[in-house]
Amino acid sequence: MNATPGPQAVMIPQADPGAGYRAQRAEIDAAVARALDSGWYILGREGEGFEREFATWLGTARAVGCANGTDALALILRGMGIGEGATVATVSHTAVATVAAIEMAGAVPLLLDIDPDTYTMDPDELAAVLEDPPPGLPPIRAAIVVHLYGQAADLTPMLEACARAGVALIEDCAQAHGATLCGERLGTLGQAAAFSLYPTKNLGALGDGGVLATDDFELADRIAAIRQYGWKERYVSAMVGVNSRLDEVQAAILRVKLPALDAGNARRRAIAAAYDAALAGGPILPPVRREGAGHVFHQYVLRCPDRAAVQAQLRAAGIGTGIHYPVPVHLQGAYKGRTPLGPAGCAETERAAQEVLSLPMYPELTDAQVERICAGLRGLAG
Repeated sequence: MNATPGPQAVMIPQADPGAGYRAQRAEIDAAVARALDSGWYILGREGEGFEREFATWLGTARAVGCANGTDALALILRGMGIGEGATVATVSHTAVATVAAIEMAGAVPLLLDIDPDTYTMDPDELAAVLEDPPPGLPPIRAAIVVHLYGQAADLTPMLEACARAGVALIEDCAQAHGATLCGERLGTLGQAAAFSLYPTKNLGALGDGGVLATDDFELADRIAAIRQYGWKERYVSAMVGVNSRLDEVQAAILRVKLPALDAGNARRRAIAAAYDAALAGGPILPPVRREGAGHVFHQYVLRCPDRAAVQAQLRAAGIGTGIHYPVPVHLQGAYKGRTPLGPAGCAETERAAQEVLSLPMYPELTDAQVERICAGLRGLAG
């Protein structure tokens, strides 16, 4: 089949956050007007309502809104007292925000390698560094496990390893809103979890936003104080804090979008199934699914040894693509040569960064657009 579009064909973007707004324009506009008319724009009823509704949807005791997903991770670490004099293990194949948050809290990031099939933290390497920490580093106090692309990491052995070592396990759910493992929602399995609400996420604001979740009421209360200068009494800081607040307009928008999240995830899974079928029998395999994991396809990621050629073929067919992520954190200029690595040296991470390719993936893709993408996939030469 010829996948090349006609001369007037419009490129299908890899992400389109504006489509999410247009799909719920009337409800979002009404929510924004309600927030504006209230005259209260920071830490008011909209934020309280979103926190309550998000915690209920997720299945945790508490949720605390904040300015962005990076801050959500840093606030969890601050709330746990993990900062200077501590090491936090995570991965290098992630958005740099994960590592930036560790350093924002004052801790040292230790970057581990990934399982090459699912791109999430290698549980064996985590167990190894917890049992025999690399010399010269402060004690490992936490592991931030990234549920990447919408799929669960291999969490069960990592929870066991962290429990043996007395180390906190924090879930980075920035790309996993609604994903599950063995029937349990991600974000409910560790001591705390952080979610980004960036516009392209499965649950996205129309600006920056973040939320963290935990069953620990005392931790949630500490974090709620820390996010506003450490105040428990207005203008009086009981502890050292920061300014990281989810504004009322974004909270109101998120209250509209949250009830549509599960349906949006179902649409993502349907699109992924169509892509799977289009790739069947071809030179490129569909993404690997972890057994027992409910994938929500924040991204649909191919692995292409000749990525540039595949991108060019898809671009010629009017199909946009993305790369998540082109440069591992430990090879980026801000971190190269100064960030410690686990014993595997992030070799699988470096290989993956040369080959991963993300297809268009958002619930508002039309059936016609999905078929155009599938035609492009069926036409791939490799």
